[in-house]
Amino acid sequence: MIERRRCVAGWIDARQAHEVDFSGCSRKNDGHDMDDEISMSNPAAPFVFDTSSRRFYHGTRADLKPGDLLQPGYSSNYTERRSPWIYFSETLHAATWGAELAKGEGPGRIYLVEPTGSFMDDPNLTDKKYPGNPTKSYRSREPLRVLREHLDWQGHSPEEIQAMKDAIAGLEPIDD
Repeated sequence: MIERRRCVAGWIDARQAHEVDFSGCSRKNDGHDMDDEISMSNPAAPFVFDTSSRRFYHGTRADLKPGDLLQPGYSSNYTERRSPWIYFSETLHAATWGAELAKGEGPGRIYLVEPTGSFMDDPNLTDKKYPGNPTKSYRSREPLRVLREHLDWQGHSPEEIQAMKDAIAGLEPIDD
């Protein structure tokens, strides 16, 4: 619980001050240098990875079925403004926040998804100071295909959810 709170606090700080030390958050090092793979000097350039061995998650309140497509162009989970992007993550932690903060009725849900096209680091959670996308959060202008619902997840306490809502209130996502 302490590690999660430190990571949540870091995420909140990153959103507010655009800098955070994620060294206390768990992150696997898969043996390659992310700086060689992603050019943060041009963060708007999408990239395509071999996604066959990776798991991607999307948190929402929508009731979806395998094969459904999550499309960009709808209002985000956090604002009324329509976004040209669809967001997803390789971490269950980030997807949990998506499910809990999503607008709408019904329970939060997390889906295992696959990108149908290119994607890029989510600039709302990355910064030139922290290349390598420590939150493993991405966005795409192309749909995500739902593979299945991921049922094995634990939500945050009501106090943690309210603290996150308070921290992101009034923030607008980077949509360019």
